[in-house]
Amino acid sequence: MTLTLDASALQLARVRAHLLEALPVAAGVIGRDAEGRPELVAGNTALSAIDLGGDCPLVDRPGLADPIRTLIAGSGDVITLDWVDGDQITGRHYGVRIARIFQLDAAGPRFLITLIDRTAERATEKSLRLEMFNDSLTGLLNRAGFSDRLEAELADAVPGSFAVIVIDLLRFSRINESIGAISGDELLITVARRLLTVLAPGDVIARTGGDEFGLLVRVGTGDDAVRQMAERIHGVFAEPCRLSGLEIRIGCAVGCAMLEEDCDGDELVRRAQFAVKRAKATGRTELYTPRDFHRARRAFTIETALRRAIEADRLRLHFQPVVELGTGRLTGFEALARWEDNGINMSPAEFIPVAEQSGLIVPLGRWVLDAALATLKGWDARAGLTQTLGVAVNVSALQMARDDVAAMVASSLAAHGLDGRRLTLELTESSIVQDPDGASRTMHDLKALDTVLALDDFGTGYSSLAYLQRLPLDCLKIDRSFVTDMLANRDNLAIVRAVLSLAQALGLRTTAEGVETPELARMLAALGCTHAQGYVYAPALPADEALSFAQSWSSLA
Repeated sequence: MTLTLDASALQLARVRAHLLEALPVAAGVIGRDAEGRPELVAGNTALSAIDLGGDCPLVDRPGLADPIRTLIAGSGDVITLDWVDGDQITGRHYGVRIARIFQLDAAGPRFLITLIDRTAERATEKSLRLEMFNDSLTGLLNRAGFSDRLEAELADAVPGSFAVIVIDLLRFSRINESIGAISGDELLITVARRLLTVLAPGDVIARTGGDEFGLLVRVGTGDDAVRQMAERIHGVFAEPCRLSGLEIRIGCAVGCAMLEEDCDGDELVRRAQFAVKRAKATGRTELYTPRDFHRARRAFTIETALRRAIEADRLRLHFQPVVELGTGRLTGFEALARWEDNGINMSPAEFIPVAEQSGLIVPLGRWVLDAALATLKGWDARAGLTQTLGVAVNVSALQMARDDVAAMVASSLAAHGLDGRRLTLELTESSIVQDPDGASRTMHDLKALDTVLALDDFGTGYSSLAYLQRLPLDCLKIDRSFVTDMLANRDNLAIVRAVLSLAQALGLRTTAEGVETPELARMLAALGCTHAQGYVYAPALPADEALSFAQSWSSLA
């Protein structure tokens, strides 16, 4: 009887071995030895290689021994887990499943263990993750990797303990164009290496954009620590970079944001980017303040509403009189855009800069020109003022750069049947400085239409005196910042005198803005200024009131 049982057991063992060998993965059977400890009682060739390939039996290896004991000691049926046989770098990765099987003999419960080798899969995942989260040029984290690290680092962080610093390289695109893309890449690598030298243990750095770097730094002393870090960052740019035989100096704008209770990692980066945008304008390190966000959100809200207002023709023009000082004759009006949104008058000082930043100044400028000429044509029909009044409109630097201004003006003059001599186009100094040759061509095309060309806000920009001699200008407009208090400010008076003398020497007319008192008007006339506009005559008026003003002024004259 005993021999029969031994033979049956042997036969059963052989069947089990054949069945295990037929499985396409490493598989075996775990039981208990005489002392109740887990042991591998059977296994296929693939599992035997794993079992024999370590310093100890498979069932006793770290990460696997405890789950096996738990299952054997309890009443559970299945355990699945990911297991690394060895260390994280050189070890092999397995997907493990241990399941209770029927007890076929008196030896106690048996458990089927299977191991699927996922080492190649994990290596591929690691490689893809490395590509997805790292910048291939500098080897630093990229934007996605930075966000991932921020999320991990800030999960349990205390407000005020971390700060994000955004660094934007200045003039990089210009340098890149000058020295070539390869040298530009080398410059970015050099900058990345230098920035690494300012980091403390635990700090994180990433290349978050083409010429933008982000840092996550630990701070223990608040704003002072952040500013000290910013100083060290500026310090790494003090020495020039030597590339391809060239010595290149590059600066940076630095914006910082402290971790607060109401922001996550993405919000912290946005705040630092708000600050770096301001740093570009001020030339110094900027720390984020709530007003930065409110300012940005306000600008976006205005941009969205302004776009709709332009498309729906909800803007209006007001007209400010322009008077000839020598004769007191009303020569025309300057057309100024006005916007009332839900009963609230939106200041041009607020929506015009938004229009310029967003590019809406181009459709806005087109609308102003057409509406001004349509109004002038309407006045002619209603009051017989043909050939007596003109209208002036502003042309922004962005419009000069992006639009075909001459074609636009020609089309609008033709559509309304008006003579170009009744239209004054007020150009800014910046529109000339940005592209002198392009501005010159446009201005000569405009003069061919007989329009009057005025240089607006003269003295506040950076134009060269050579432009005044070379360009076909008719008039200089003296900015109100010099005019309004020139009777009390000797420096402003000297500037106005100089501008008027220059204009007279070049044979140009002059218009003073911001004339608010009769005394100021008389002084300007005595100094040789030819025209003036300001509250001493009237503020900017709606179209119908401007027409009534023109009619009453003409009757008084």
